[in-house]
Amino acid sequence: MFDPKVLRRDFPILTREVKGKPLVYLDSAATSQKPREVLLAEKEYYEQHNANVHRGAHTLGDEATQLLAKARQTVARFVGVREGEVIFVRNTTEALNLVAYTWGLDNLKQGDTMVTTVMEHHSNLVPWQEVARRTGAKVEVVGVTSEGLLDLAEYQQKLTLAPKLVAFGHVSNALGTINPVKKMTKMAHKAGAVVVVDGAQAVPHMGVKVNQIGCDFYAFSGHKMLGPMGIGVLVGRREILDPMSPFLTGGGMINEVTRENSTWADLPDKFEAGTPNVAGAVGLASAIDYLERLGMEEVRGHDKQIVEYALQEFYKVRNLVILGPKDANYRSGSVSFEYQGVHAHDVATILDSEGVAVRSGHHCTMPLHKSMGITASVRASFNVYTTKEDIKKLVEALQKVKTVFGK
Repeated sequence: MFDPKVLRRDFPILTREVKGKPLVYLDSAATSQKPREVLLAEKEYYEQHNANVHRGAHTLGDEATQLLAKARQTVARFVGVREGEVIFVRNTTEALNLVAYTWGLDNLKQGDTMVTTVMEHHSNLVPWQEVARRTGAKVEVVGVTSEGLLDLAEYQQKLTLAPKLVAFGHVSNALGTINPVKKMTKMAHKAGAVVVVDGAQAVPHMGVKVNQIGCDFYAFSGHKMLGPMGIGVLVGRREILDPMSPFLTGGGMINEVTRENSTWADLPDKFEAGTPNVAGAVGLASAIDYLERLGMEEVRGHDKQIVEYALQEFYKVRNLVILGPKDANYRSGSVSFEYQGVHAHDVATILDSEGVAVRSGHHCTMPLHKSMGITASVRASFNVYTTKEDIKKLVEALQKVKTVFGK
């Protein structure tokens, strides 16, 4: 049975204290904590198998190469795609930039349209703005409803502009909103667009099968799903990856080099120039093994339960305005709020004095916050180790905000 109180024992950092009080970690959307087995998997790689891949005709080189290949197999199985469609990158941001600076610059031109949404993380907005600046294309932005859901009517209207590319998040990192990505992908394809999905906040919390969504590109980060920092994944359909130009060039991604010209290696190597983060890939595979043992249906069930409880408790706090959907069926992973009359950074600082770690600011979603008429918010975000007691401690700590500011 899924029991976060038991799972917490797997995460060494959750035993520490902050400001003399037990740590209450509610910043998992920024980065999740890592179970002991993930930490040990990386440690074991460096202690027993560390070598460069693909190049050395020796035992350690072979072992490192096999471990990288096995990690790729694990990722491919987890998200339902072919191994050659899994490209290892540093993080979601790099994955989205890879698409922007390869497919985007090669395929977009003056007068073309791209469509994205106001709820996007800057990583899924700024690259498209830069591509627009370089090519003369333009970016159209879809808004959200008063309930914090994507405005599908406006989305449909933007698709009548025949965009060449459509980019949207699976789950909003600021609102927690779960977008109907399968439906949105089908609509965008019908309009003739290539579809890019930012899955950074979805993959940690629900079973994601990219082949069922049907998008052309899907990006996510290891560090938000119990894995290490510095490893991420871009999934791309082979049919669209094959003709694309490489993002970075140099070692590891070439087939043949002459004084005048070079040819590229097959997928996925073509997009993985230089020495890869093998330890990170091993750690990510270990994190996936951990999540699969829990069962992604159980993970989603726990996530929904925690979100529902947080919404219920936050609504009881005076001066707290919850952002995003009020129905937990439409949200995942986090609850953001505005404490009226007190800046988000002040709220977070006071909560930290009670050992409660939350995120404050615009959460890399400045256009979204501006559209809501606020400059910053406080975000409490969750993972498999989050308990109802964590939420209770956050609510108790909010009483100190009231005491300090009289609000």
